[in-house]
Amino acid sequence: MIKYFLPITLLTISNIFMTFAWYGHLKFRGAALWLVILVSWGIAFFEYCFQVPANRIGYQVYDAAHLKTIQEVITLIVFCFFSVFYLKEELKWNYIVGFLFIVMAVFFIFKKW
Repeated sequence: MIKYFLPITLLTISNIFMTFAWYGHLKFRGAALWLVILVSWGIAFFEYCFQVPANRIGYQVYDAAHLKTIQEVITLIVFCFFSVFYLKEELKWNYIVGFLFIVMAVFFIFKKW
């Protein structure tokens, strides 16, 4: 059972780091661009330390399309929390509907036809 959840856990940690690497600097608009690029690269290093093992381990039980789909759903969930709690942005109804359509794609990807 752990072989199914370990990749998901590692991908979640990875996505938290990557979300901060990609969007965390938006709170620091006055900082020099070169500085936020370096800081983002530093954060992204830790993202890769979790993402690469997640995919290596996950590929033993999921195929690549499944791993990518899991990663995208995790990304949306992490991003929703990040934008609301860190960036203090409103999560609008149309964002949620759009995200739900993406999550619905999971059914088609994971269904055995």
